[in-house]
Amino acid sequence: MATRVVMPQLGESVVEGTVLKWLINEGDRVEEMQNILEIETDKVTTEIPSPAGGLLLKQLVAEGITVRAGVTIAWIGEPGENLPEDPAPPEQGGHFPSPEHSRGLQPAEQAALNTPTSGRDQKLGFISPLVARLAGEHNVDLNQINGSGEGGRITKKDVLAFIDSRKSQGEQNSEIPAWEIPGSGDLFKPSEGFSAEKHSSPVQQLPLRSTADDALVPLSVIQKTTAAHMVLSKQNAAHVTTVMEADMQRVIQHRLNVLAAYEREGLHLTYSAYFAAAVISALHAFPLVNSSWANDAILQHKDINLGLAVAMPDDSLIVPVIHQAQRLSLHGLAESISDLAFKARNRRLKPDDVQGGTFTISNHGTAGSLFATPIINQPQAAILGVGMIKKRPVVVDGDAIAIHAMVYLSLSFDHRILNGSNADGFLAKIVNVLENWQ
Repeated sequence: MATRVVMPQLGESVVEGTVLKWLINEGDRVEEMQNILEIETDKVTTEIPSPAGGLLLKQLVAEGITVRAGVTIAWIGEPGENLPEDPAPPEQGGHFPSPEHSRGLQPAEQAALNTPTSGRDQKLGFISPLVARLAGEHNVDLNQINGSGEGGRITKKDVLAFIDSRKSQGEQNSEIPAWEIPGSGDLFKPSEGFSAEKHSSPVQQLPLRSTADDALVPLSVIQKTTAAHMVLSKQNAAHVTTVMEADMQRVIQHRLNVLAAYEREGLHLTYSAYFAAAVISALHAFPLVNSSWANDAILQHKDINLGLAVAMPDDSLIVPVIHQAQRLSLHGLAESISDLAFKARNRRLKPDDVQGGTFTISNHGTAGSLFATPIINQPQAAILGVGMIKKRPVVVDGDAIAIHAMVYLSLSFDHRILNGSNADGFLAKIVNVLENWQ
């Protein structure tokens, strides 16, 4: 009897996936647990193993097509086997307000009303939570979009394409005042005498000029999601950056002392583990940094779920998360960082591996950058940028000059949550931990 290959649900909040690439052709024989295709969600790209051995009898979903979790995407069996039809997916509830219902409301009320709900809509069909969230964040009327998914379903790519098209026509942000951006509330509401025509948002699609020799490079789902996430962060968070430098002499000496013991265990100890440990110590001292903005309140998180930005071979960026990092020693942090980095670069991350972060570290110094001003990974309160560890002359012991290994640390923080005093105190704590490493 033939075996189904279904679109897996790769995380609690992930309800659909895109067939990125088939690794096996129709008619080829596969072994059980052999990887047969790559699936991409808005979070990660994952290789999917075969649930059984046999021939790949039929590919039901082409590359680039997005389908719901649980939908049959292929069949595996032996030659001549009959393939049953896949049953229709169950219907779910959901609704969308009509445009006339939202007229006359305040911006915040209109944004809340126009945020669609996921599930089954009578006119539009199945709407995934991701599509619903994107539509709400960008004030998109889904009735204006023609879906390209299965049965005319609206996919995330359809929504992003619609948003890009609207930007290219100069309709988004050039006509919507900043204080009416969904989710902004009254934060950017102008004072009396403010001219919207003179202060419209600068975020818009500029005219493109190209030649026959230019090449159009398509974006992956992860790259598009990252781009939208970063723009949204800059629009909604009050970004401020503070910079300090730390003397890494003690950390370097400690690492040299223990490196051989770690390597005997097959574990590579990087400086990222030290920065992670210093951040955890600082978050204990300044717990408000481990928070999120919640409109009329600040949500302070109990667990420290530490994200570490990782650059991928395809130039995309992903942020694996060490959950409950406060429970780990330097050795445990080194293990987790090594494991997540390996999974990220080999496309073995699961969506749960990149969700739930409460603070992020971006180690841009690995590429030679001295310091930078990272964009906050919403809805977190701050992000730490770590520059290149570089030897330079510094003043020590009074007026003496010595050559020490130094690093610039930059903290970008949300000024709605943190002020200069506690942000600087937090960063100073990180510096203190590094410079006085025991």
